[in-house]
Amino acid sequence: MKNILRNTAWILVIFFLTINTQNTKAQQKPFKFGFKLAPAISWLSPDSKHYEYDGNAFSFAWGFVADITIMEHYYLNTGFNVSYFSGYLKYDHQTTESDESKGTMYRKYNLRYIEIPISFKMKTNELIDKFSFFGLIGINTGINIRSKADETFKGNGSFSYTENKVDIKDETSLFKASLLVGAGTEYEIDESVSIVVGVNFNNGFTNVLKGSNSVYPDIDAKAIPYYFELNLGVIF
Repeated sequence: MKNILRNTAWILVIFFLTINTQNTKAQQKPFKFGFKLAPAISWLSPDSKHYEYDGNAFSFAWGFVADITIMEHYYLNTGFNVSYFSGYLKYDHQTTESDESKGTMYRKYNLRYIEIPISFKMKTNELIDKFSFFGLIGINTGINIRSKADETFKGNGSFSYTENKVDIKDETSLFKASLLVGAGTEYEIDESVSIVVGVNFNNGFTNVLKGSNSVYPDIDAKAIPYYFELNLGVIF
């Protein structure tokens, strides 16, 4: 008799959990889709001797976002971005084999990527009327599709020059990857449309440069990208 009661109790618990799960799934869309704009403050952190950070830059991205429901309050967040990344470096450089052509190169890197971020997103219930809050963590991967530079060379002697939109495709890596951490809020306009405002930090962990220094051939060019971005989006 006790076994029958215990088994019956377990069946009832499983039944009510199943009903609750089905109700939860019914209340949430399995998939949400939208688009975003993301202005950013970016910089390059050099990881080689004779290369130096030379300031922050303004970057920008636009793209599409998707929230795939895993369970209540938990989502797989992904999408497709076109990212316009910029950063400044200065480093030792020489234009010819002559010692008189040695000096300092000041370069602004303008790199364009196709990005596919993948992150785990956790969202609260509505804590304030129609407002919920979220956090996310994941990775952001990108493929380089364009590499240009604005550069100014100042020689140790009298020689110097400035040139814009220099093609540096051979001096940049094809792939990049970063740790993605973010937080923000969603405002529900109605059941089908929400406004998203958030801040993401992309902590790069791959070198975006390649090749060696012209003055010191045994030193490889290395720089890691970082940026804070403001995400402004609409999801449906």
